Amino acid sequence: MDEREAAIRSAVERFDVAVVAKDAASLCAALAPGTRSELEDGEHKPCAEAVAGLGLPSAGAVDVVDVYGQEARVVGAGDTLFLSRFTGGWKVVAAGCRPDPGRPYRCAVKGG
Repeated sequence: MDEREAAIRSAVERFDVAVVAKDAASLCAALAPGTRSELEDGEHKPCAEAVAGLGLPSAGAVDVVDVYGQEARVVGAGDTLFLSRFTGGWKVVAAGCRPDPGRPYRCAVKGG
């Protein structure tokens, strides 16, 4: 595992710990800025309130990490997440994602 994959796995693990603990502040901190804004705009609530109502699944054990430059897809036993690399590290761009045959993933939270 290279350094980049280790950083991605670490970001997913922190996000997953926050999901399991229902730690809305940590979940919001782990989201990419655009994802956080889109969530707040779509729900008409501050991030902590909006994310608490999503019921995001735990990613569980990570099965696959695909890295494409500054983007990554992480497939876990219970969830698929998409991340992007920012100045402060890897952030979650989309979570609660399920494959939709013949179409892109459907995600509970996603940003533009």
